[in-house]
Amino acid sequence: MVIFIDESGTHKQSDHASNALVYVEVKNLETFENKMLKLLNKLDLKTFHWADHGWKVRNKFLEQVNDLSFTFKIGIFKNPVKTHEMTETVFQHLITEGKITSIYIDGKKPKWYERRLKKVLRDKRISVKKLRTVRKGSAPIGLQLADALAGLVRYYFDNPDRKDAKKWFNKFQKDKKLSSQFILT
Repeated sequence: MVIFIDESGTHKQSDHASNALVYVEVKNLETFENKMLKLLNKLDLKTFHWADHGWKVRNKFLEQVNDLSFTFKIGIFKNPVKTHEMTETVFQHLITEGKITSIYIDGKKPKWYERRLKKVLRDKRISVKKLRTVRKGSAPIGLQLADALAGLVRYYFDNPDRKDAKKWFNKFQKDKKLSSQFILT
């Protein structure tokens, strides 16, 4: 099993910001990557980044990825004062599997983020050698899905009445793609 971790909202400084941490599980990486590449090709996109697109493209992307084989877990925390501690707590609740082959995170993260994740992995007796920090150019395509889901989840929790966000959040829950939620307020 391969894991992709991304978050959304950590850069926001507004009064009512939610931080969403998404943990995407993929069992067959090769099949998943091939289907993601075809999906991006079909949408005429080289890459997908949530912040770079409006709802028209987001809806098309989410519609296509819903057919892929993956599940995800989310951790939400609102207005965190101590982001370091909150992130570690969320990691502790989301990482429950034992048969993890690799964990990919975005290479732009600060060092404390990687250290907190490594601490949780050690506490759960998972080798930290499985953690892969990757830069934008060499990032696995699964991080694009994690980015999209993190953006969706954060947007939904900040704007629960918005039609598009509500539709997709509920659809992922109904289709059992969203396997776990951990919410701290």
